[in-house]
Amino acid sequence: MEVYLDNSATTCTFTEAADLMHEVMCKEYGNPSSMHMKGVEAERYVSDARKTLAGILKVNEKEIFFTSGGTESDNWALIGTAMANNRAGKHIITTKVEHPAILRTTEYLQSLGFEITYLPVDEKGFVRIEDLERALRRDTILVSMMYVNNEVGAKMPVEEAGAVIKRFNPSIVFHVDAVQGFGKFAIHPKKCGIDLLSVSGHKIHGPKGIGFLYINEKVKIKPIHYGGGQQKGMRSGTENVPGIAGLAKASELIYQSLSEDTDRLYSLREMLVRELQTIPDVMINGPKGREGAPHIVSASFMGIRSEVLLHALEDKGVYVSAGSACAAKKHSTSETLKAMHIPMEQMDSTLRFSFSIFTTTGEIEYTMKCLREIVPMLRRYTRR
Repeated sequence: MEVYLDNSATTCTFTEAADLMHEVMCKEYGNPSSMHMKGVEAERYVSDARKTLAGILKVNEKEIFFTSGGTESDNWALIGTAMANNRAGKHIITTKVEHPAILRTTEYLQSLGFEITYLPVDEKGFVRIEDLERALRRDTILVSMMYVNNEVGAKMPVEEAGAVIKRFNPSIVFHVDAVQGFGKFAIHPKKCGIDLLSVSGHKIHGPKGIGFLYINEKVKIKPIHYGGGQQKGMRSGTENVPGIAGLAKASELIYQSLSEDTDRLYSLREMLVRELQTIPDVMINGPKGREGAPHIVSASFMGIRSEVLLHALEDKGVYVSAGSACAAKKHSTSETLKAMHIPMEQMDSTLRFSFSIFTTTGEIEYTMKCLREIVPMLRRYTRR
């Protein structure tokens, strides 16, 4: 049996999205900038996708800009905003638990003279609104906060943050990395005071290499791609039409039965957490119940190194993660768990289980059967 529980790293592509992409690649393959009919047909896919995504977010179509994915969207949001608004100030606020696409970008901006404030989190991984209020200054130009933490599933207080920021100074740009939140929650940027929103296709059963950045039309932001002037000169480069079509189709499908799917994911999450707690010396990291996202469980198996347990599960056909896919590959310490003040021994024994709408109760049961066999065996081996 094969069980894939690493959906926060990437998801399988919806068959409907893959079929549509194949059609676009092989039949409707024109360049959307071309003036002939093939170009017009390709451009129609781009404009239809923009309409679909704008409808989901309840924003204007002209506020959707296609990118190569979450990393580019995050880079553009931060660098483009910083460069466009640096005369108003050079202070940027983010959190200690952001994805590397944010944290490495703020490091770069710091090297250019910007001052970065990193907000702490509590023991469950949540940002405290009072810390944000204290950090806001007259020279603050940008706040960047993730919607859902990719390691422990903490759902950040985005709505409250937006209200606090705009009450303090409506000119401060509020960016939200929604790579783990889009497709799991109904997100309406204009109601939440969100000016910029990053989304990636391959986290919602769409293709890799495609995403978008929502940019409120009133926001001052500079492009970071220069070239042929596509997308109103804001993001040059020939549009990835198959990817754009696949992203829109996946978004449409993921939001079709959002409420029912979310309830089922929460049930799976509760089932896994309950069963994990029957194994001695297993600790659950992050939020409980519906405080967090429905698709992520972080658990520490004390006394067993995470990579050892990960590969033992892999031998049984169960695929999980030792944390963020980007950090795990480099064997780096989790910034999220460190910010939550998790002891090093616990961090070193942590696995992340992440679900998709295709995950079943049978897969959770099989995973638990494997863990009940593997964990005692590995602990006996470790103690020798």
